[in-house]
Amino acid sequence: MSGAPRVFALPDLGEGLTDAEVVSWLVQVGDRVAVDQPVAEVETAKAAVEVPCPFAGTVAELHAEAGAVVAVGAPLISIAEEEPAAGASSPGHSPGPAFTEPGVVVPEARTPDSGPDGNGAARAPEGSGAVLVGYGTGAAAPRRPGGRRRRPAPGAAPSRGAPGGGAGTTESPAPAPSSGGPVPVVSPLVRRLARENGVDLRALAGSGGNGLVLRRDVEAAIAAARSPSGSAAAGPAPAVSAAAPGEERVPLRGARAAMAERLSRSRREIPEATVWVDADATGLVELRRRLNAAAPDRPVSLLGLLARFCVLGLSRFPELNSSVDTEHAELVRFSHVNLGFAAQTPRGLVVPVVRDAHRMSARELSAAITEASEAARGGPLPPDRLSGGTFTVNNYGVFGVDGSAAIINHPEAAILGMGRIVQRPWVVGGELAARPVTELTLAFDHRVCDGATAGGFLRFVADCVEDPALLLGDL
Repeated sequence: MSGAPRVFALPDLGEGLTDAEVVSWLVQVGDRVAVDQPVAEVETAKAAVEVPCPFAGTVAELHAEAGAVVAVGAPLISIAEEEPAAGASSPGHSPGPAFTEPGVVVPEARTPDSGPDGNGAARAPEGSGAVLVGYGTGAAAPRRPGGRRRRPAPGAAPSRGAPGGGAGTTESPAPAPSSGGPVPVVSPLVRRLARENGVDLRALAGSGGNGLVLRRDVEAAIAAARSPSGSAAAGPAPAVSAAAPGEERVPLRGARAAMAERLSRSRREIPEATVWVDADATGLVELRRRLNAAAPDRPVSLLGLLARFCVLGLSRFPELNSSVDTEHAELVRFSHVNLGFAAQTPRGLVVPVVRDAHRMSARELSAAITEASEAARGGPLPPDRLSGGTFTVNNYGVFGVDGSAAIINHPEAAILGMGRIVQRPWVVGGELAARPVTELTLAFDHRVCDGATAGGFLRFVADCVEDPALLLGDL
């Protein structure tokens, strides 16, 4: 081991977040960790994420207990690093290129034993560039004359050298195999869930690619083995304050607290108005049937078609693809459509975002929505996949209801929802007939447009539902 342990502070997780709650530790004191290995699951006001550590070595100290709230920049974990092995790679070696999302700047982790840089400020040890799951170790950044590193441009993916200036070897962390041999599982959360509930991962047939065991596979095994009086251990129980007899108090934390605040803020700040219309969905149902019969391997969902109709409508009524900047008293209109959609998950309601939806066909939108829904239900999504939306759609018909007065997803300007499709009396050609009918509802910010614009947009979407042939070539 070398010197005093290095302290890894809770990194800036982006989106202006200032703290995070430690949901669970994925390592314990005495465990050996590799560079970029996730060491803790934390829940922020945006999402639950796994935090990888940029140092390799042995866990010396955990600076917070599960359930504690840690501020960004506060100590999270201490790692006693190992001396570089003989024959290690030369300086500048990196296991691979950085893997970051566009526009995400990953700040350097500040530690107490960092040496001074050319400006006399604390310099982070050159290790991993990762602070979020999926952000791999990067290559060394070019240096300016005088030995100082060039700072990344705003929005550019940062890079890092190998630990200790590249003198040590680094490896991508591999999940520790369960006793008895390795199993096709990547997520430490899935391993922990199985371990806590006595599930033998080797006995499961994974539903993921190449037999990968996913969270839903473990949860299905738990449900199958659960006795009538048993209950699944789904993680640490939330702390509750003193409650009167017959009461249960569950604290609002993390993503659930953020959703509560966002909905409250929407009601406080947005002068919301709602319009709705019933539509004959015969054309919509028939179009979906024909598209899926033509390419059953690339199915189109009702929500995917509705999303496509909305995207086309926003090109005709751009006022609804906007937000209000109250600080500068400006209306911000977007040239792109980042489409959010409501998804119910074990963690509660989330709104994943499909970026650049205006560039997608109905099939592509359906595939993107399906992928994001499965990812959200299978585990926490990173913050960048839950933010940046410009318009939201919701199929609340899956809950068996006809309509809903939806709340706008702040700071967006509108949300459109579709109720269930049911047979109802409908006048066709002057005759009464049973037709599949759905209710479409649009809640909009009255500051961005008046009722004529909102009504025109909703009528356009309803016309698309009733007669999709109007859009032939646009789907």
